Amino acid sequence: MSNDPKLVAEPRDSAGTSSSKRLRSSGRTPGVLYGHKLETISFSVTNDVLIPILKTGHKVVDLELNGQEEKAIIQEVQWDTFSTYVQHFDLLRVSEDERIHANVSITLKGTAPGTLSGGILNQPHHTIPVECPVIRLPDKIELRIGSLEMGQSIHVSDLELPPEVTTTLSPSEVLVQVVAPKVSNDETEETEEETPAAE
Repeated sequence: MSNDPKLVAEPRDSAGTSSSKRLRSSGRTPGVLYGHKLETISFSVTNDVLIPILKTGHKVVDLELNGQEEKAIIQEVQWDTFSTYVQHFDLLRVSEDERIHANVSITLKGTAPGTLSGGILNQPHHTIPVECPVIRLPDKIELRIGSLEMGQSIHVSDLELPPEVTTTLSPSEVLVQVVAPKVSNDETEETEEETPAAE
């Protein structure tokens, strides 16, 4: 049995701005399903099912449409200007044994002790490119920074990726680090002026 969330969709015959507005006003979001050289299908789903899935960051779903169920990956989500509701979203057909490339978000867990002593938390990568079977695609990658002191870093080589998940980033790539705050030239000059000259 699949552990992926299920989206029950209804076929959508008409397209266009006015049709989409009517759908959204009725609590539904328009979408399209494409891929595997099959026809592109327009559909709609209820917001109360779609939004929680998007908020969890889950990418793979089981789409039930016209009595048939197939696996798909969320490709693109179009939010409104204020990111309050979804205007449209795309699904790409995938097979359970298919390997895919995707960007997975990085979530930081804990508080780095180095920041409590004046250090600045620097996160060069907020997502990480991964390759894996579609059924193994993680929702997110968690980094625990509770032991990160001033001057320390977490590299790709420190990651514990899920089974069958790999990344194309170099093992030496820095994912997050605590760096000392930069001292401006003005502050350096003021410090030198305040220091009394040796007699």
